[in-house]
Amino acid sequence: MTIEIRKVTVLGTGVLGSQIAFQTAFKGFDVTAYDISDDALTGARDRFDKLAATYDEEVAGAADGKAEQTAAEIVLTADLSAAVRDADLVVEAVPEVLTIKQEIYKQLGELAPDRTIFATNSSTLLPSDIKDFTGRPEKFLALHFANHVWKYNTAEIMGTPETDPEVFQAVVDFAAAIGMVPIELHKEKAGYVLNSLLVPLLNAAMALGAGGYAEPEAVDTTWRIATGSPHGPFQILDVIGLTTPYNILANGGEDAQQLAAWLKVNYIDKGKLGLASGEGFYRYSA
Repeated sequence: MTIEIRKVTVLGTGVLGSQIAFQTAFKGFDVTAYDISDDALTGARDRFDKLAATYDEEVAGAADGKAEQTAAEIVLTADLSAAVRDADLVVEAVPEVLTIKQEIYKQLGELAPDRTIFATNSSTLLPSDIKDFTGRPEKFLALHFANHVWKYNTAEIMGTPETDPEVFQAVVDFAAAIGMVPIELHKEKAGYVLNSLLVPLLNAAMALGAGGYAEPEAVDTTWRIATGSPHGPFQILDVIGLTTPYNILANGGEDAQQLAAWLKVNYIDKGKLGLASGEGFYRYSA
């Protein structure tokens, strides 16, 4: 049986969710983007317009109005039932909190058609921690994107022991169809490949900053010069947005929670949320 994916719904229109929706629509799929309120959707429309401008400048074939047309064609809704009513694939990009994800999948399992495949874009959580809430573990897996999907175009695909191999392959093929390089994981690993490498680096950087050992700029300078990397860990955190690492750290152990508190008091509570807000560890011009 061939599994066809044409209609895609993205749940969550934050930094990465909006990028996933835009890239998928840009590659010709029918895309619906869901978020919890009209205010959130207003922010999503603004992000889509900014992505259109970025694609105009950076992506081949996006000029001459295609990027703007892509933004206009994405359907936005705060009605979860309507969002998933005819979806072939739902990509979930809601906050990185296990209980929030489990609750949304309980609702999805009741609202989506039987054929619909569910994919979580979770950065760190195991799909096995979620699968029993989906009502269809054989049609559930992880599909994880890197930030700036049009440029850093990996898509990590990771199933559970219950994921149907045909579903897994269909999602691999979908990832390739939207311009990603599919990275197949043979078994579950918290953090996949990318974040198994990246998260320890980011946490080590924050521990240096929170502990008063070095300023973020000094940490980044050291990393860039010594490794040849174009970006330091605090620059990467600003691109990701500080809310995501905060959510992960706040639900971790004692050391992680101390880093979360440092982030909250010194940055998040002051509106310094990263690149998208204009300031995080660095200040950005409009």
